[in-house]
Amino acid sequence: MARKQQAGFTIIELVMVIVILGILAAIALPKYVDLQIDARKASLNGAAGAIKAASAMTHGKFIVNPVSPQTFEGVAVTFANGYPNAATIMAAAGVTAPDYTLTVPAATASASPAGAVAATCQVVYTPATALLPPVVTVTATAC
Repeated sequence: MARKQQAGFTIIELVMVIVILGILAAIALPKYVDLQIDARKASLNGAAGAIKAASAMTHGKFIVNPVSPQTFEGVAVTFANGYPNAATIMAAAGVTAPDYTLTVPAATASASPAGAVAATCQVVYTPATALLPPVVTVTATAC
């Protein structure tokens, strides 16, 4: 009677594959997490730039035609002291959900990249006063 040879992996081969996969995971995971943080910070800085640009462009449009509200690229923008108010700046800048978590309390407007903690990774728009232009503040301490 002929014996049939069994095929398969030895326990040593399986252990070596698991060890190699563990080493690769230990190297790749921190790099992946760093990329997520960099992406959130870049998204945050992009939102801040968009808000500043939208504020400046709508202000220019308001100087030419001082009425409120006005339509700016399909978005109705309401003005306060010649600049967009907190309720309409995010839509005018294109900073919208689901990419950002938006908060619009009475005095300011803020946006955080999706998946970030709002208190440590956000851009805040403070509308213009009678004497000062709007202020855009970026907080990126723990994105």
